[in-house]
Amino acid sequence: MQTNLAPEYAAREEGREAEAILRKCVHCGFCTATCPTYQLLGDELDGPRGRIYLIKQVLEGETPTRKTQSHLDRCLTCRNCESTCPSGVQYGHLVDIGRKLVDEKVPRPLPERLLRTALKEGLPSKLFGPAMRVGQSVRALLPEALKAKVPAKQPAGDWPTTIRERKVLMLAGCVQPSMMPNVNTATARVLDAVGVQTVVAPSAGCCGAVKFHLNDHDGGQAHMRANIDAWWPFIAPTNGDTPVESIVMNASGCGVMVKDYGYVLRNDPAYADKAARVSALTKDLSELLPDWVAALRPKLVGDGAASAEKPVLAYHPPCTLQHGQQLRGGVEQHLSQLGFTVAVAQNESHLCCGSAGTYSVLNPDLSKQLRDRKLGNLKQVGASSIISANVGCISHLQSGTDVPVRHWVEVLDAALTKASVAG
Repeated sequence: MQTNLAPEYAAREEGREAEAILRKCVHCGFCTATCPTYQLLGDELDGPRGRIYLIKQVLEGETPTRKTQSHLDRCLTCRNCESTCPSGVQYGHLVDIGRKLVDEKVPRPLPERLLRTALKEGLPSKLFGPAMRVGQSVRALLPEALKAKVPAKQPAGDWPTTIRERKVLMLAGCVQPSMMPNVNTATARVLDAVGVQTVVAPSAGCCGAVKFHLNDHDGGQAHMRANIDAWWPFIAPTNGDTPVESIVMNASGCGVMVKDYGYVLRNDPAYADKAARVSALTKDLSELLPDWVAALRPKLVGDGAASAEKPVLAYHPPCTLQHGQQLRGGVEQHLSQLGFTVAVAQNESHLCCGSAGTYSVLNPDLSKQLRDRKLGNLKQVGASSIISANVGCISHLQSGTDVPVRHWVEVLDAALTKASVAG
């Protein structure tokens, strides 16, 4: 795609970066076939190719409008288009730039500004936990729209206390400890079962995705630098301790952001090298599964109660896993090797469920349509429960169904506990 940057953008790093991405696009339109919003709305400007043209026009000097902003806002940033694109267009990076540049030119109405500020300041805040506990205590009295965002209180289970030679870091997350605390403790217990200790850096916080994807790039980068500072003593200890083997992510939305630290901070002289190291060390929890099979299989696939027939699990692979991190098939394959029966939807397993971080709050109508479409496809699997790999997807899907929705590591942890009791 030919471009002719306006002088104001030719002088900016963001403009030159966007131009390099734009030039890879060959207008083929393959991306529209896998874009969730194009599927729903049928509008070229609500598909990746149309949004790319809108961003190109802005970069070439055309004044963006409220309509431009709305089309970019409606993008889920699911990055399905990146999986489809034959030219390797880095659409996720491009739309982040485009949204920021448009927001610089197009003022948002006050209610929108207030809501977006509440999200980007509230979700990563230390006050989120107390606020969630209050909401859970009065959940039965909440209106349905708000109740859907406040999951029932969940027992967390015990954190293992055994000291291990092998260690990994884990990002606890900003909302997961309050909304679904058992995901973190289940992760620690499963890792303990394979002889690995899970360490959490107390001062690590939000991965930075919330602010970054709400166009507060400076705020998002501040979160990234704070996490790097918190993790560095575990990555490169100076007291003789053994460095951690990896940084484990059990929320794929956080994982895709942390794996991008090296890219986002590549021009920061103080953090570029450290950020690249952090990104290289970061693993989605499913990437560790292949190494667990040999150790866990004897505990789960043997005589007695542990080998009892397990119900079918319908697996929803989050977009941040299958498209953002390009990790597909691992959860299904390795859980199957451990004796579980896992199936993905026969239709549209590649499409977004509509959660997409803060999208379900900012675009509730489209989000619900995608959720119900996803649940309809998962229902055809005939499973007794649904599993996924991201807190946002789990919470969003659960808001639309009575079928239990859990993280896959919780199911694995529960089976190990059952096997241990039976043994």
